[in-house]
Amino acid sequence: MKKLKVIISGGGTGGHIFPAIAIANALKSVHKEIEFLFVGAEGRMEMEKVPAAGYKIEGLWISGFQRRLTWSNLMFPFKVIASLSKAKKILKAFQPDIAIGTGGYASGPMLQVAANSGIPTIIQEQNSFPGVTNKILGSKVSKICVAYEGMEKYFPKEKIVVTGNPVRNDITDLGGKRPEALRFFGLDSNKKTILVIGGSLGARTINESIEKSLAEIVSNNIQLVWQTGKAYFPKAQEAVKKYKTDGIKAFEFISKMDLAYAAADIVVSRAGAISLSELAVAGKACILVPSPNVAEDHQTKNAMTLVKNDAALMVNDNEALEKLGKEIIVLISNGTMRAQLERNIRKLALPDAAERIAGEILDLIRNK
Repeated sequence: MKKLKVIISGGGTGGHIFPAIAIANALKSVHKEIEFLFVGAEGRMEMEKVPAAGYKIEGLWISGFQRRLTWSNLMFPFKVIASLSKAKKILKAFQPDIAIGTGGYASGPMLQVAANSGIPTIIQEQNSFPGVTNKILGSKVSKICVAYEGMEKYFPKEKIVVTGNPVRNDITDLGGKRPEALRFFGLDSNKKTILVIGGSLGARTINESIEKSLAEIVSNNIQLVWQTGKAYFPKAQEAVKKYKTDGIKAFEFISKMDLAYAAADIVVSRAGAISLSELAVAGKACILVPSPNVAEDHQTKNAMTLVKNDAALMVNDNEALEKLGKEIIVLISNGTMRAQLERNIRKLALPDAAERIAGEILDLIRNK
């Protein structure tokens, strides 16, 4: 079996990092002889998460362009030039058979250089509205794997393949994990549990709404597993101190997401594409609070796809402080509604997305 060399580039948030890792794992499972090199942005979370998953990573000096005059914007052209130069050096030294991009700052320079060098390239777009980097790359790459229909509005139709979004392997089968999950988080099997995830970096609106609702959650005999993100964690720690014995647990970041999903009766989440894909595969009743601070309000579009299929409930970000706590109590108290949402969200799941993408990647290498 010929040894393959694969570059995977992307990051900035978990929504770009975890699909990249899932694609690498899927490729490794079907082709044993592969050497991987990840390329990320210096100082971003991929520089920690990718090595933790067992893969080597190189960093580029790159960041996003802000919509206001900042020092970072003045440095942006220099960062692009430096990143393109380093990407060329990485490409020359590593000699990959293919370069894959999952979105985020670093994938732009790396895939630009790879495409210009005649190396097969593929991007994986998670959202219903593509990010700036992937829109720019769309005309240059060999193939585009997407999770939503109708993406020919943004990309050349002949390059698009609908594969779904890859999710972490351990989430695809939660069967039998609930007892272990309850022990792991120190929870009571006789109480219902809420999982709150605002994305890998946290979500201020969700965090503030949960903090406001803590007394009501406890008074209804409900437990809470709350991922706050780094910025809000100290405040959340302080807020939950008096409730610790009631099963109220705050975490900066949850690494064992399979156990978090297994423990949860309902989930409160942002509506990022990967979060929704994981919720569908996990089959969890959920309340979505889309972030308003994203391009073209694409999280609301993502969430409405589920709402229209009776597969999720939604609370607008500007109403969450008043409504989210009440919606949580209503949903967790209504077993019939929870069961209906679970059935319908499972219908939208594509649990083999990573394997589909791996197949497209190998086809592209074979046909180059």
